[in-house]
Amino acid sequence: MSQRPNHRVLFRLVSLLRPYRLRLALAGMALLLAAGSVLALGNGLRLLIDNGFLADDAQALGKTLGLMLGVVSVLAMASALRYYLVSWIGERLAADLRQQVFDHLLSLEPSFFESASEGRSAGDIASRLTADTSVLQSLFGSSISMALRNLVMLIGAVVLMLITQPWLSAMVLIGIPTTLLPIVWYGRRVRRLSRTSQDRVAELGRYAEEALRGIQTLQAFSHEAQDRHHYRQRVEQAFGSAVARTRQRAWLTGIALLVIFSAVGLMLWQGGQAVLAGTLSPGELSAFIFYAILAAGAVATLAEVAGDVQRAAGAAERLLELLDTQPGIQAPMAPATLKQPAQGTLTLSDIHFTYPGRTLAALNGIDINIQAGEQVAVVGPSGAGKSTLLGLLLRFYDPAQGCVLLDGMDIRKLDLTQLRATMGLVAQEPVLFSGSVADNLRYGDPQADLDRLRCAARDASALAFIDALPNGFDTPLGPGGVQLSGGQRQRLAIARALLKDPAVLLLDEATSALDAESERLVQQALDRLMQGRTSIVIAHRLATVVNADRLLVLKDGQLVASGTHSELIQSSDLYRHLAALQFGAKAPVERTH
Repeated sequence: MSQRPNHRVLFRLVSLLRPYRLRLALAGMALLLAAGSVLALGNGLRLLIDNGFLADDAQALGKTLGLMLGVVSVLAMASALRYYLVSWIGERLAADLRQQVFDHLLSLEPSFFESASEGRSAGDIASRLTADTSVLQSLFGSSISMALRNLVMLIGAVVLMLITQPWLSAMVLIGIPTTLLPIVWYGRRVRRLSRTSQDRVAELGRYAEEALRGIQTLQAFSHEAQDRHHYRQRVEQAFGSAVARTRQRAWLTGIALLVIFSAVGLMLWQGGQAVLAGTLSPGELSAFIFYAILAAGAVATLAEVAGDVQRAAGAAERLLELLDTQPGIQAPMAPATLKQPAQGTLTLSDIHFTYPGRTLAALNGIDINIQAGEQVAVVGPSGAGKSTLLGLLLRFYDPAQGCVLLDGMDIRKLDLTQLRATMGLVAQEPVLFSGSVADNLRYGDPQADLDRLRCAARDASALAFIDALPNGFDTPLGPGGVQLSGGQRQRLAIARALLKDPAVLLLDEATSALDAESERLVQQALDRLMQGRTSIVIAHRLATVVNADRLLVLKDGQLVASGTHSELIQSSDLYRHLAALQFGAKAPVERTH
């Protein structure tokens, strides 16, 4: 993986702060005022000793102390203002960055999140949105401010040292360039180790999320001991990476402090000799020591902040990788407009498609024409390409060859939002989100009022159980709707699709995992939902689709038969085999419409 130079990474982050230039300017003014106040204390210290203590002048002593108290008051107010402003800026940057990354993630196609080996799992990306942005918040809300303040104090202290005692200053200044080499060398190592450490933490989050999401299966198979062991291994790996990073930062800080304060010690010895010889006053030496300690402390802080910058650069790289990822599925610059209302006529012409990273084609030369309002069932063994058809219709993927037409228009020429607005999906395992029943139903229509919600729920055979919930439509469902049964979740998904009122309905084995009573209720709701719409039903259970207008039989990504149930029983060996497996010797009789 290519490494972006630090300055390019940080420049892109700094560009996010442009809307807050006024606050940045105020923070800069407060920073300069605070740094200047600290530097002024050195001169106050000189006056306090030479004109107050040594001159035995009580009036001068009181006046100097009063001035120093005024300087300290300015320092306190400026420091408080600086702290508030830079903390606000750091939090604002983290919030903006989280929002930008999340907004961009929602524009990426589903296949992007299927490459878990490349760090694209939900846990890894959640880590980038939280932990990595927190690192950047700390950098811009604290470390950068500290670096700028100490840089100003370093420059000011060096200037005042040179004014006070040029020859002593050389002893301190010679230590400053000496620290640059370890800062650069160790800084690069810290950056690399920081990236590794953040990846390890992301893997921790991914593993924990996966284990907790599948807690029932995990416990049912008594797999707790193995998962504890595997998680402990990942914890230790993350700990080892963090320790290695911390070790490098410790060396960086220690060497910087050793070099600088060794130079200060040598300066103190030489300065003491000058005071004893009478060539330097005690006040001047005290002021010089004050400035030298400021300079040494500033360099040490800068060395430590350099480690923070390297760590933040690693976090920024991970976030910018997400922002730099271009969607593989994009709407054209000037999308065509679909006639409204959409009719729902679909044509798949010579479709060839292979999933990324695989060699075996999922669909191979598929040609299908579906008329508006037609109910079509897609059947076949597992892996035949049934669900892939729905992914292509929703344009989660684009075929390598061929085209998909909606009402005669190539869907690649349509705006993605307009295309998907014409389609309603009811999946085998419907996804529900944290929030209330009403919140989940309004995915179908964000503007739906309570009357429309109740009507859709009634048509989906869901109103009775919703009204029985503690707060009805306002009842929180929890993550994934775990409080509901499979049939209840399925009926909410149907109500959601009813609110959307799509021209094309896509049903992906919507009743396969339900008990008999739930299946009856769901099937009734589906029958109402399919009326007057183009419907494509994927089903393993043939009993639910024998009355479809047409059945399409897929095998190994190819369309091998098409017709009604009665026709296929006579003409298709594969369909007859599937029917015999499910119905036994006697297949159900197709009802006439």
